[in-house]
Amino acid sequence: MMRQYELVERVQKYKPDANEALLNKAYVYAMQKHGQQKRASGDPYISHPLEVAAILTEMQLDESTIAVALLHDTIEDTTATRAEIDELFGEDIGALVEGLTKLKKLDLVTKKAKQAENLRKLLLAISDDVRVLLVKLADRLHNMRTLEHMREDKRMRISEETMDIYAPLAGRMGMQDMRDELEDLSFRNLNPEAYETITRRLAELSERNEGLIRKIEDELRDLLIANGITEAVVKGRQKKPYSIFKKMQSKSLSFEQLSDVYGFRLIVNDIPACYRALGIVHTRWRVVPGRFKDYISTPKQNDYRSIHTTIVGPSRQRIELQIRTRRMHEIAEYGIAAHALYKDGEGDGDPLSRETNAYSWLRHTIEALAEGDNPEEFLEHTKLELFQDQVFCFTPKGKLIALPRGATPIDFAYAVHTNVGDTCVGAKINGRIMPLVTRLSNGDEVEIIRSGVQVPPAAWEEIVVTGKARAAIRRATRMAIRKQYGGLGYRILERTFERAGKQFSREALKPVLHRLGHKDSEDVIATVGRGELSSLDVLRAVFPDYQDERVTVKPASDEGWFNVRSVTGMAFRVPGHEKGRADDPDAGILPIRGLSGDINVGFAACGAVPGDRIIGIMGDDKQITIYPIQASALQKFDDQPERWIDVRWDLDEANKTRFTARVLLNALNEPGTLARVAQTIATQDVNIKTLNMVRIATDFTEMAIDLEVWDLRQLNQLLAQLKDLDCIATVKRVYD
Repeated sequence: MMRQYELVERVQKYKPDANEALLNKAYVYAMQKHGQQKRASGDPYISHPLEVAAILTEMQLDESTIAVALLHDTIEDTTATRAEIDELFGEDIGALVEGLTKLKKLDLVTKKAKQAENLRKLLLAISDDVRVLLVKLADRLHNMRTLEHMREDKRMRISEETMDIYAPLAGRMGMQDMRDELEDLSFRNLNPEAYETITRRLAELSERNEGLIRKIEDELRDLLIANGITEAVVKGRQKKPYSIFKKMQSKSLSFEQLSDVYGFRLIVNDIPACYRALGIVHTRWRVVPGRFKDYISTPKQNDYRSIHTTIVGPSRQRIELQIRTRRMHEIAEYGIAAHALYKDGEGDGDPLSRETNAYSWLRHTIEALAEGDNPEEFLEHTKLELFQDQVFCFTPKGKLIALPRGATPIDFAYAVHTNVGDTCVGAKINGRIMPLVTRLSNGDEVEIIRSGVQVPPAAWEEIVVTGKARAAIRRATRMAIRKQYGGLGYRILERTFERAGKQFSREALKPVLHRLGHKDSEDVIATVGRGELSSLDVLRAVFPDYQDERVTVKPASDEGWFNVRSVTGMAFRVPGHEKGRADDPDAGILPIRGLSGDINVGFAACGAVPGDRIIGIMGDDKQITIYPIQASALQKFDDQPERWIDVRWDLDEANKTRFTARVLLNALNEPGTLARVAQTIATQDVNIKTLNMVRIATDFTEMAIDLEVWDLRQLNQLLAQLKDLDCIATVKRVYD
């Protein structure tokens, strides 16, 4: 275990004027509070905060951050309080310790919605002060180094959490060395067999090539000195097991096929020396085509800068070279921790430098929280941003836009500005008009063609790869739906109020918005149009004394027809259902409210089930067809509002009628799939009316099933059960 004086000496090596008294006081306080607490390994608990502090000294962080590392578990695990820490160490340190306490309570590997919400909390806490992230990552790194003392299930959970969240987050903050170690430690626990195999093969390779790295280092150094670059540092290294495993997986290579297991860094004094060194190396050895990247002229979004090239170098070995300055090397290793603003508190007093791309990404991610996306959308957005490699494209004016690999011109348009994306109708790539589904490549110049009347199609959501584009398309789609259903909602409310002898107006809604759970009248009207809010509920909110007086008439059933009751008590008949039982005159009644007169009522082919928001369309033959509000067939009646009729389900518990709904499944084409689907449907007390199967690919079959269910709740439960089957790729209800 590190000693107190050793920690102080480490800090004083890079900051001679460090506040030694603060460090000593923090150490003594933590030691007293943790007392006799032990870790799972049996070591004194104080060893953990000491090691976390030691990791941060490697990043040369200021003494305040080191003190926070010593104190980071005190509020959570001891009798210490925020007020006590504020009094002893100041409010700045107290706030950081409390922020870390909140993070410790998070459990990121949980159900999707909860995981998403906890990730939001994590990033929000980090946004208050980036030093929270630095201490949290150091804390996680030490826990991963000592993970062998945990139970196996806990090791797996923590390793998965680290691989999914903390390692990529460290990479996004530019802390590549920490990311590499976190990934390697997680890999060791998540896939021990692969880890052991690759580690053994690397050891055999090192033994076989003993002295090769040093030989290549010497030859590169001598070449640079001979050409006037005398102060270059040449460092060779063998790649990490997880890095090799990832490359083998992504490129489907065996270990023997890997040709760049070794990497070398040339560290020089300034940027001109970087390009001189590149020219010297390329003149001496052959370049591997397509393996050159210049991140000095176009830095990565996490501030990483370096020149990458691959050559067939000394001893005819294919080797990767990274050429950078000392400052670039410092940032490449420590990321945001390398910036003086984080260490010395210079500038405007805000410890979060708004000039760094790494923090800029974090800030924009936090801004996405304010857009109102639900937690699952936010998790999808953030993970897309964390895990994607990048391509660099340019606007016609030369502005650089960094995008995930696989991005399209639509992603590019939304990266420029949300309004540009919403009005995009086409794109020119390098001067040529290209489809919007084209995948962009490094160096492409992209010009977006716009139209003022464009509304982004919902199908774009399946094309784009950036979270920002997906979120914007969803918002635009929601707004378009609101606009579409606003007119319908208004007509429904007008008719409902008119039947009740009342006058409807937008002004009448304003005093009761809080009772309806909406912020403005237009939201209420659109919600009624979409079927999420009953027009009668709105009527009762505006006129609390209104009574819906109905008299139910029980007409006799006819062969092949269902009777329908309206709010006026008049009887209607719906074709296409079983007739009622002879001993129960009510058994065949299907009540739907909102109709008047002696009219035949039927259902659309896609069916509708109780719980659906439904709309009646008056046919030329005076028969009403009932559609669920999501039915695409309703679009052809948009310009015929006089044919739209507001209807409602009015079922009681005695009703024993099943209703048809159509679902579409993409299933694996393997023995037993159909049996498992049928069994799942049967266990949910659902009947299969019709079934059509079409093979859409070698491995997949599309099933279109008409189901007979009691209501929407039962249907949704069934869809959830089907989604959980490992033989089912996608499940959705269709309204065609």
